Amino acid sequence: MRGIILSGGSATRLRPCTKVTSKQLLPVYNRPMIYYPLNTLIKAGIKEILIIVSPERAGDYLNLLGSGREFGVQFTYEVQDKPRGLADAFIMGENFIDNENVTMILGDNIFEDDFSEAINSFKSGGMVFVKKVHDPERFGVVKFDDNKKAIEIKEKPQEWISDYASTGLYIFDNRCVEIAKSLESSERGELEIVDIQRFYLEKGELEVAMVENEWIDAGTFDSLLEAQNLAKDKLQDKLVI
Repeated sequence: MRGIILSGGSATRLRPCTKVTSKQLLPVYNRPMIYYPLNTLIKAGIKEILIIVSPERAGDYLNLLGSGREFGVQFTYEVQDKPRGLADAFIMGENFIDNENVTMILGDNIFEDDFSEAINSFKSGGMVFVKKVHDPERFGVVKFDDNKKAIEIKEKPQEWISDYASTGLYIFDNRCVEIAKSLESSERGELEIVDIQRFYLEKGELEVAMVENEWIDAGTFDSLLEAQNLAKDKLQDKLVI
């Protein structure tokens, strides 16, 4: 299993703080934000991790994280000159992923749950993790039938189809690279991660798991404050780095 942390983007919603540093390097209680997704991967035993960064902040990540030796892992870095959507991470990481399975986590997603068992037991296909939210229009959402079987996935639907948002943690086998390369850009001009999920769903190879405890997408000042409180009150004894 290989790991990817997507940590690029301009994070305009967190200006002026992100005028001087990357969103994922902002402090969340007593650690930089990126330490929390790193914990998710390292705790699951993943030793090789690709970190995708924007060009203007690449040096900051190298200064903070180095080779990964300090954490008992190996970091590889790729510079994303222009954000092209989440699925682009698999194209950029083609050589890194090679013939292995891959777990990707977004650098601003903070979870209370431990996903080690799900990651270690993964064999093939795809796996996504969903959480019931009050504002599903902000996310990719998964619709279930009466038997709680996923039947539809849609990115930021304008009309309600479900309250279950797809969180920023994804596990795929290495077919995700070729799937991503075959995608066409959406109306937003991006390669959408939901299109990869939909590929596996249509083949009956997508597993959807529920996030039981807190999940925060720390992309706004309000959610960043929530992340601070979660990290302080509930995560300190669960961290390995």
